[in-house]
Formats: sequence, structure tokens, C-alpha cells
Amino acid sequence: MKLYNNGVYLINGTEIIEDGADAIAAIRQKTGKETERASAAGATISYGILESHNTSGNMDSLQIKFDKLTSHDITYVGIIQTARASGLEQFPIPYVLTNCHNSLCAVGGTINEDDHMFGLSCARRYGGIYVPPHQAVIHQYAREMLAEGGRMILGSDSHTRYGALGTMAMGEGGPELVKQLLGRTYDIDMPGVVAVYLKGRPSHGVGPQDIALAIIGEVFDNGYVKNKVMEFVGPGVAELSVDYRIGIDVMTTETTCLSSIWQTDDKVKEFYELHGRGLGYKELAPGDVAYYDGMIEIDLGEIRPMIAMPFHPSNTYTIAELKDNLMDILDDVEKRAAVSLDGAVDFTLKDKVRDGRLYVDQGIIAGCAGGGFENITDAADILRGTSIGPDEFTLSVYPASTPIYMELVKNGSVADLMETGAIVKTAFCGPCFGAGDTPGNNGFSIRHSTRNFPNREGSKLQNGQIASVALMDARSIAATAANKGFLTGADEWDGSFSKPAYHFDGRIYANRVFDASGKADPEAELVFGPNIKDWPAMSALPENLILKIVSEIHDPVTTTDELIPSGETSSFRSNPLGLAEFTLSRKDPAYVGRAKEVQKAQKAIEADTCPGSVLEEVHGVMEAIHTRFPEIRRHNIGIGSTIFAVKPGDGSAREQAASCQKVLGGWANIAEEYATKRYRSNLINWGMLPLITRDGHEKLPFANGDYILLPGIRDEIASGAADITAYVIKDGGLNEIELHMDALTPAEREIILKGCLINYYRD
Repeated sequence: MKLYNNGVYLINGTEIIEDGADAIAAIRQKTGKETERASAAGATISYGILESHNTSGNMDSLQIKFDKLTSHDITYVGIIQTARASGLEQFPIPYVLTNCHNSLCAVGGTINEDDHMFGLSCARRYGGIYVPPHQAVIHQYAREMLAEGGRMILGSDSHTRYGALGTMAMGEGGPELVKQLLGRTYDIDMPGVVAVYLKGRPSHGVGPQDIALAIIGEVFDNGYVKNKVMEFVGPGVAELSVDYRIGIDVMTTETTCLSSIWQTDDKVKEFYELHGRGLGYKELAPGDVAYYDGMIEIDLGEIRPMIAMPFHPSNTYTIAELKDNLMDILDDVEKRAAVSLDGAVDFTLKDKVRDGRLYVDQGIIAGCAGGGFENITDAADILRGTSIGPDEFTLSVYPASTPIYMELVKNGSVADLMETGAIVKTAFCGPCFGAGDTPGNNGFSIRHSTRNFPNREGSKLQNGQIASVALMDARSIAATAANKGFLTGADEWDGSFSKPAYHFDGRIYANRVFDASGKADPEAELVFGPNIKDWPAMSALPENLILKIVSEIHDPVTTTDELIPSGETSSFRSNPLGLAEFTLSRKDPAYVGRAKEVQKAQKAIEADTCPGSVLEEVHGVMEAIHTRFPEIRRHNIGIGSTIFAVKPGDGSAREQAASCQKVLGGWANIAEEYATKRYRSNLINWGMLPLITRDGHEKLPFANGDYILLPGIRDEIASGAADITAYVIKDGGLNEIELHMDALTPAEREIILKGCLINYYRD
């Protein structure tokens, strides 16, 4: 795999010329035409799709309107509640509400199914599409029924990726969907576009997850594609089935890219025709001369079966490399775990080594990444006639949709799997976020799913539990299962794959999916369960702001799972205050109590009483402030909490990672950088300041428990200031520091000034 250091010109989709002093002359020699970089940049597939959806008239500053929206049952209640509070009357474009995350309705009593009934009633009232539980995971339904060539889809799940079908899709926090529901736009600067140039064909036993993990391992740490669009091109694309392309594409989220798109061909056309939507196909390819901001060149034949060890998809090795250096790599995993787990529990995988081989306790093939038809039929081929054994090892398989499940039943794959001792279950995303198949304490699970963050498998660190996940391809998971739990790469299996044909039966959806798209019924009543709560009132940004640091996190990356846990907490995502009780519970259990103490002072200000009467230390803070700013008084301040994290926001698009801080009185994050654009956008949409410090985290000028003054912050935000003078309040004095803010759009500045997106639209 090669990462180019400079921009790259792609000639006729096959010839690569790296940008440099002689590049234009080389292009002239090959094409006989004069080429400018700007015009070549406009010849990418990405540019064409973004241009056709941009409403600003300026391709440097995009204002995008999407064609369709999609959400699942963890996110759609909050989105619709926010939109209702902001004036929603009907869904202006097709909006699909799937139910694939909170499908298990025993957790929390009735509240999960209450959310589902709310979703169904919203589909009736506002004109949407409702997909009942167990019918399909969100992204498989979108692939089968929603994607179209040259179109754009926005989803409230980070793995909203349909690029293999020619659809540019993005996963964002709920407020960005609210903007689309209210007829507004998705505002970003024109992103960079990085070509992923594929050549060759995959070796025997190598699956899409192997290719994906190889890419993630190369580009995550160096940020090569961060907030950019990955455009898959080159002759190698034609060597991959559509299912295979989809399996690579969905994992591009883990690179921190903004979106993805692929060149299309007759295989994609056949996919659309197979699903009864032939008109959805569009041929997409870069122009004769296309310029990319970078390129990842991959010889597919060089990739070998991969494994991403705990606790991140970028912690990658070939399975052969792991076997050859087993104890050294397990030692490295322990060192990484000590950072990720803060030493809260002892963690080792060395006790999984038996006779020099690594034994795993569980295998899972599931969700939007693993649950595809081809992944499961290939796994069934490897497992046919074997047994997973009667010991600790278990294997669960979750087809990504009921149509896939039905075809697997018809062609015998389900019988082949069940005969081995594997369990085949319905479409459900639980194994991806810790709500299904949680291993035993100290268990080690291999999964063809999307993530392997700490506790992502369902264990609870705060209760002294620990289990861990390694990501692998379905084929290697099957080979391991056939070997009764001893880690095995699929390239060690010498059989052949049967590759049965897939037949899509749309009657399943016709019989069960409620589709009122474009047919709103304003008389339909919404159905509210007792856990569905409105957002609490939120104040506008004050003239001057006092922040107390209530959590300090020095991990290299802080995931959204650590900011607000997944798993059983998902049942509370319709209840902002109830969910907020879990904020940082796996990372800093004292955070909620500290934040609430600071929030008492703000509530006192809003009630026109002295904040020091409820938070004694405020008296000393104000005395220190008055030594330099005597004009700052109770009537022109706000008091809130903040956290410091080195690089927060990797992972899920869930808005609750920010909104939970806000409803507890949070008014900012301070970071060295933000892991993803979507997390930073979530902060902004909830009225929080995405502050940056350029002091390395080893020498911060502030610490947990310190107060920081941001004088005149309202004017600073209104003016678009990039550098913000702040003061750490210490020992009765003010120590000046510099904080920074990356550029905000005019709308983003106004949202922060208003206090949140709801206030912005309400006003």
C-alpha cells in the first residue's frame, strides 16, 4: 500500500502522475491537451455530486441539501423532538426510521418499544417510512431501498456509507438532520478528495474487512483522509463484487474521512435491477484528467487476512504476523490497554494462549459490515460439515436484513451454519455497540462488525468487568470457528467458495414496512411513552463566561463511547436528563456530580440570585476576576463546566456525546484537536464552544478543578475571532492563556450565540 505525499493526477482512470514541477507537461504529452489543476479537481466523481447538491453558488463554501435521510431508534426520537421544538410540520424529503439498535425490548421495561411506537406515529403524522424491528439494520435497508447513483443521503449514524452504490452518504449528529428537516443546509468548506486506487484482485480467503482494516491501519494515525472524501477508482474495482465493495466502504468511517464514493459499473447496475430499482443506477467515473489531493494505491493481491486487536480498529496486524510474534504483540496490547482503561482493571490476553496458539471465546458476524449475503455464504462454505465444539467458544451470525435471511434459508446456508452449533439471529446492530452477545468476564471476541472500542462488546468497566474485541473478516472468523476457537486465517483454508446467486424478495418489505413518504397526516396523534422527554431550556451565550474544568482526559483519543456509553444506556436516549446521568461514567464517574455542582451556580444566575449562595467557591472566583475586570458582574456572566480531552469524538455520530454535557451545564470542550468533524459539529449545534489549546497536554496551563474566565466571549464569537484571550483563575489571581477556535460559519456562530440549534430555529 502506498500513500502519495503530494496531489495526484489520474489519466483515463488508469495512469497516475504525481503532482510536481513536471506534472502538467507529462499530462500534455499523454493527452495532447493543456490541463489546469482547478479544472482537473472538478473532474472527480466527488466534485460532480457535491456541485449538483450545493445551493450556495460557491464551491469553496458548500451549502448542501440532501436527497434523503435515515435514522435508527437510538437517534430518531431526539431528532424529531428537536425538529418539533423548532417548528417541524412535515418531512420535506424521504426520511426512513429504522429500528435496529433498541430492538431488544426487555431492557428498561417498555421504553424501547415506546420509542418504536413514537417513530411509527411520526411516520404517519409527518410522512415518513417506518421499518419495524428485526427487518433490517439501518444501512442494509438503505442499500436495498434508498440508495441511488449520484444522490446524497444524510444519516444519524456514523456508518452512513453507500459509496459503493454511487451514493455519497454522510453520518452526522442529529442536529444536522434537523436542519434538513427544516429546509436548511449542511454547511462545510469544499472537502479534500483522496483517491483510493485499486489494482489486482484479492487473494484466496481475503475478504472486504481485511482490505478495510489494512487501509485503516495505514491512515488513521496520520490523519491522511481526515474529513476528506475517499474516492475508489482503478481497475481493481471491477474485480470486486458489489457486496465486497460495500464491506470495504462501510468501514471507511473508521479512517475519520467525511464520506466515500466509488466508480460504478455493470455490477452495480445489476444490484439495482436485482432490487427492482434499475432506474436508481447511474454510471460514475472520474473525467479524463482528474486531480486528487492525495492517493492511496493498493494492490489487492498483496493484502492478507487481517486482525484489529483491542481497543481500536487501527491497531492492525496480519493474522500471520500476530501468530509469528504472538507474545510481543499481546504485550503491546496490554500497554495500550493500560492507557485506554486507565488501569481500572487488570487486562491480559496472554492467558488465551494455549500450546503457542491464541484461543478466542466468541465469534460474531453481524450488522452493516458483516451481515451481508456474500460474507455469510462464504462463512457457511468454510464451516460446512464442521463443528464449533462444545467448549467456551460460541458463534453468532446476524444477517443484515430479513430478505438476506430468507435467501440464506432457501439456499441452505442457515442449515449449514446451525448444524455446526452456530446460532443465526435476526437483523440487529447490538453486537456493534454492546447490546447483544456480551462475552463473559475476561472474554475475547472476534467480530466482523465495525468497532472494537473498550466496552463496545457490552462489559462494564465501572463494575470491574472487562472483555475485549478484535475485528476480523467473516471468512477468518469462520476458519477460526471451524478450528474450535483457535485463531485461524481464512487463507489457511484450502476449499473453494460456492458463490450462490442472490435473489431479493421485496414482498417482505411490502408486507411490513410502513411507507407514508410524502403523505403527511397532520391529524395523526403522536404516541409518547413515559421516557420520552422534551429538551430542557438552554440559555443563550452570556457576555462573559466562567468555565470550571470538571474532567481532564489525557488518552491519545477519546471515543464517543467514553463520552456517553453505548449498550444499555441506549434505552435512555429519548430522555435527555436521564441519559445525562451516564455521561463519562466509564471514564470519569465523578464527572456528573461535579458538573451538576457548577450548574447550580448558573441556575442561580438565571433565577437572579447570587451564584455564590449555592457554590461557595464562586465568591473567591469573582474576587479574583474583579482585580482586573470590575465590570464583570452577576448580570453579565454565565457559569458552566468544561472538559479537557486530547482528541475527543472518535467513533459514533451520536449527538448525545455533546448534548449530555450541555444539559448538565457544559458550555465548552477544550482539546488539542477534534477527532471528527461530526463531533465538533455536535458541540456547535448544542451551543458549546469547540475550543483548542496549543499547549501540549503534558504542560497544560490549567488542571481539573480550575476556573477559566473568557471575558467578552459573546463579542468574540460574533466577530468570528480565531484567537481568544482567557484567564486561568488561580491563587486569587488571573493567569493569561490563549485558546483558539477554528473557523465557524455565520450560522454556526449564531447557533452558539443563541445557546443551541433549538433556540436558533425557534427565534
